[in-house]
Amino acid sequence: MSIRTTHEIHERRFSRNVGVGLALVAFVVIVFGLTVVKVTRGDFEQVPATEGQD
Repeated sequence: MSIRTTHEIHERRFSRNVGVGLALVAFVVIVFGLTVVKVTRGDFEQVPATEGQD
């Protein structure tokens, strides 16, 4: 038994999910791009380990 008609709430929910998914993908792409640029330019700073920490 399958649902044949799509209710209006399902269409709204689907479009909202697509929007959230695209926003998430855009955020991941931006963070990845910034990471690649920082690593290739050498802008990251390595903090030396302090002695005596366990």
